[in-house]
Amino acid sequence: MNATTRVLIGLALGALGGLALDAYDSATAVKVADWIQPLGRLWLNALQMTVVPLVFALVVVGVNAASDAAASGRIARRALVVFVVLLTIGVTVAAVAAPLLYGLFTRHPSLTTALGGAVAQNAPGAAQAVGWADWLNGIVPSNALMAAAQSAMLPLVVFALFFGFALSRIDAARRELMVTFFQAVADAMIVTVRWVLAAAPFGIFALILAVCARAGMHMIGALGVYVLVESTLYVMVTLLMLLLAWLWGGERLRRYVPALVPAQIVAASTQSSLAALPAMLESTTQRLGYPQRIAALVLPMAVSLCRLTSPVQYIASSCFIAWALGIDLGPAQLVAGAALAVVISLGAVSLPGQVSFLATNMPVAQAMGVPVGPLVLMLAVDALPDAIGTLGNVTADITAVSIVTRQSSKDAA
Repeated sequence: MNATTRVLIGLALGALGGLALDAYDSATAVKVADWIQPLGRLWLNALQMTVVPLVFALVVVGVNAASDAAASGRIARRALVVFVVLLTIGVTVAAVAAPLLYGLFTRHPSLTTALGGAVAQNAPGAAQAVGWADWLNGIVPSNALMAAAQSAMLPLVVFALFFGFALSRIDAARRELMVTFFQAVADAMIVTVRWVLAAAPFGIFALILAVCARAGMHMIGALGVYVLVESTLYVMVTLLMLLLAWLWGGERLRRYVPALVPAQIVAASTQSSLAALPAMLESTTQRLGYPQRIAALVLPMAVSLCRLTSPVQYIASSCFIAWALGIDLGPAQLVAGAALAVVISLGAVSLPGQVSFLATNMPVAQAMGVPVGPLVLMLAVDALPDAIGTLGNVTADITAVSIVTRQSSKDAA
């Protein structure tokens, strides 16, 4: 039984237990929820303690890996720029559309109360509107250690970016020593998260039981809303990639769309961009006629760095928490979350599934000022839209090749 199945079982048992208690007697359900929710919060705290060192180490290592890739040639540098632009466009669409999509659904008051009591570490309404000047001044930390202590993720990541780029400019031997150190920190945190995730079925069981005991079926409906909105956002950004291939890559869609189908089928069936890499190479070189030297360089980079739907998912999850808890997100919170989502997506290259979900979503949620607790309830159901997300990633990867090919041909001309 794999980890996702165990988590789904814990989620299902906890939900059924909470619903049964709520149906039997609401007063008894609340008492049981009050008793069991500290166990879920204890598990959640164990997860959160790894976020700051893991994110800092990943950003430092990711910056230096990107610097190495950019140093390998003009095509690699151009590909990195294209990746950042595609991710930024995708996450911008998500930041604009997600609050609007969630706003189409009615939120029951009991859901807000239940989530606020069971898994939220700060009360609803904590994400207050921030003036543009205050938000801008808060991007660069005056004290990096204080930013880390307060889990202020955006200024912490900005400091990590400065630190990582500074490392890329020092003596190679010393740089390698420091990068190795931070890679070791990241590896140690990943091991720690895996230990904590071993207890995920029990932690999620406790949390979802407490929420469902208070909110009843409204929590199950809310998770359905999350899956629906996330899937819709994935489809939107995937279609947007086709538009960019036409406008920026100079492709004719009648030729381009059928050429993507074999790679998309592999992506949707395996839910792995890496597994779809051979099919992507075949589509780009044989069906679309892109140069082998460009496709062979850009596609492996894209599989690791250009995961289009990852930052989209970070924004979707944070906006769901805000919607469920009745928190109004202002432009500053959305911009901060979108910017951090792109950086986190580029840095979290080698994280395994459940570790990646928590280690990448938590910083974005914290940067947007929403509680991170509900994320663990979304961990299990987030696997449902994976096929659509992987299809979007593969579409973005091939679109990146089309853009890089066109730009390179302009240089040659």
